Amino acid sequence: MIKRFLRAIGLSLDLPDVVIGIVVVLLGLTVLLGVLWGVAISRRRWLNLAQPWAQQLQLDQPLEVLQTVVSPYRGWLLAAVAATGVDLLVLANPMPPWLVGLEGLLSFLLAVSVTLLGFKLFSELFDTYVLGATLEEEAKINTELLTLGKFVSKAAIVLVVVFFYAQAHRYNLVGLFASLGVGGFAIAFGSQKIVEQILWSIVLYIDRPFTVGDHIHLPDRTLGKVESTGWRSTKIRLSGKNTLMVVPNSNLAQVSIENLTNAQRVISMVTLTFPRSMANEEQALIEQLLLESSRDILGIDHQLTQVTFEPLSDPSGQAYVQAQVIFFILGATATSMELRKGLLEMARENIIQQLQVYDISFDIKESIIDINQPMNV
Repeated sequence: MIKRFLRAIGLSLDLPDVVIGIVVVLLGLTVLLGVLWGVAISRRRWLNLAQPWAQQLQLDQPLEVLQTVVSPYRGWLLAAVAATGVDLLVLANPMPPWLVGLEGLLSFLLAVSVTLLGFKLFSELFDTYVLGATLEEEAKINTELLTLGKFVSKAAIVLVVVFFYAQAHRYNLVGLFASLGVGGFAIAFGSQKIVEQILWSIVLYIDRPFTVGDHIHLPDRTLGKVESTGWRSTKIRLSGKNTLMVVPNSNLAQVSIENLTNAQRVISMVTLTFPRSMANEEQALIEQLLLESSRDILGIDHQLTQVTFEPLSDPSGQAYVQAQVIFFILGATATSMELRKGLLEMARENIIQQLQVYDISFDIKESIIDINQPMNV
């Protein structure tokens, strides 16, 4: 490509491939350093120039999202973009054998770096905006769907990076998938039962109705502790008998499983201090505001949410009221519990905002006390 470019501008230099490879690498590094230097100098200038245009085109919110999400990883992002450009420039030219192996290694490391960067950017966007937007919706919040969406999005990032990496290096993904499909079809005919057991095991692994160490109850009155889960079967230590029962995973994937260990909840307590005495009517209003702040969060048992007021006085005789809000957070997995605890933190911010709307002075403790209540079998 470089030789054709030189001929097009009237230069006919017969250079070896090794020299061409070195020149391409040096040019790529020069472009990378130039881009980083130019962006570092003009970043603020470009932001100042783009702000009036963004206000005119009503792009304030997208720019705010872009600044919030991308700003912590700006240097990483620019380096990844510039390195990708250099890599594509190197791939577009013939390379000597020694450079092919080096480029393959560096390109693989670049793909891993881009994948990790995608995870960071998505996590920042998800934690900052998606959870907040979900809390503001009037519909109930399904944290299991949020967890699934987070997993699918990260899987999509990996697939996109793998696809572009394969396309850049001219790997035939279509042929690979076609050969895998034909091979899988042949294996399925030869060992249908084994494949069926493995597929049901994959379903159990993805759904994760239980893990090793959980106490489960099956419709046939089987009650015991899960000792191990394999590709074909699950071993359950029966309660009372202390015998070991081996259940095929295909049976477990098609029946209702009652997980007794996951019947747990987290008690979160928030303490509010109001620096004056309060009438019963005002306490009722504040209680209603506190209950409505978390009503739309699925996973909080609203029937058990408690708000108690206690009139107190300081050593100087000044009366004040202390309110304690107790939330009971239900969850099946550690991931969903973390999501619901994050949503509860946003509900605490809603409490602050609603009390400020009514011009109610108060003091709130920053720490939230979490008490796990596991199920005892």
